Amino acid sequence: MPSYLGSDADRGHRQPALDAIVLVNLGTPTAPTPGALRRYLAQFLSDPRVIELPRWLWYPILYGPILSFRPFRSARAYRSVWTEEGSPLLVLNRRLAEGVAAAVKGEFGDGSPEVHLAMSYGEPGLATVLESLRQRGLRRLLVLPLYPQYSATTTGAVFDAVADLLKRWRRVPELRFLTEYYRHPDYIAALAASVRKHWQEKGRGDRLLLSFHGIPRRYLTAGDPYYCHCHVTARLLGEALGLPADGVTVSFQSRVGREVWLQPYTAELLAEWGKANAGRVQVLCPGFAVDCLETLEEIAVENAEIYTHAGGAALEYIPALNDDPAHVALLASLCRRQVIEWQESGQEPAPPAERERRAAAHRAAPWLQS
Repeated sequence: MPSYLGSDADRGHRQPALDAIVLVNLGTPTAPTPGALRRYLAQFLSDPRVIELPRWLWYPILYGPILSFRPFRSARAYRSVWTEEGSPLLVLNRRLAEGVAAAVKGEFGDGSPEVHLAMSYGEPGLATVLESLRQRGLRRLLVLPLYPQYSATTTGAVFDAVADLLKRWRRVPELRFLTEYYRHPDYIAALAASVRKHWQEKGRGDRLLLSFHGIPRRYLTAGDPYYCHCHVTARLLGEALGLPADGVTVSFQSRVGREVWLQPYTAELLAEWGKANAGRVQVLCPGFAVDCLETLEEIAVENAEIYTHAGGAALEYIPALNDDPAHVALLASLCRRQVIEWQESGQEPAPPAERERRAAAHRAAPWLQS
């Protein structure tokens, strides 16, 4: 007899319905050790959304040279940014999720959905989080991948993972899935505020660089909109900051292997700027919801050294939005419409005044209708 929600009347049919919002990010190893990195990289790089190569071709490479040597190098890098609380990505994501949970509860009260954090790879694993919710009576689920710009390698991979899990459930919850927010006004405003704050504290630099995580160029030609989303974000941020059209430069980091990826490459561009004595360069990474290895070590340390060794004056990294109140408010607003519709779909209609308030909120935020 299969075990599923509803097979036990006391535990299933009489169980109160549960609404949940799950924020999903990429993930992190459990420790800055070669063993932990090997497990993490094996899971991450085995995802066919991440590496679009035939398994017969890719697996010998992955389980050969990559997992034999890269975990040792990556472990050293992780140790350089590891904190007493653990991985920066996990610590900061937890704080962000707690902030969103408080914001949602503050607006919708005791009947508001629960907010949880999950990782595509590593812990807390998406499968573990969703299974826990299933056992507690999950009926309505909103999944919010923490990737402003859509890519099949990130947001698409989250959707695959959720679908693979739900297709095994006897009772599938109502599912809502937010795919992108790269041009949301609150997102752009939060980025602009973070840049202005840095300018107030450190002064304005000579150049502003937006470094996004790269993907192979063939993914773009296959139809992935990520490259376009990154450039739209850059254009809107430049306009919000009052910069000229050439006041913001876009580049792509974290390239792996010999395949051609999206260009220009951040490291190569910074080396060129260093040789040209470009002065003080300030770097923001808008595609990362919270700071992690790719920002704290790759940009703030490794690429800063590349730039200064090439002759540049200084490279300043502008922190990610992390758990900044503006970031929390943005994510809460992304959830708001979904929660309102959940509440309105219940048997008890909202009072007329409350319905009008919600309608006014929708009219004032047309971007939430897309």
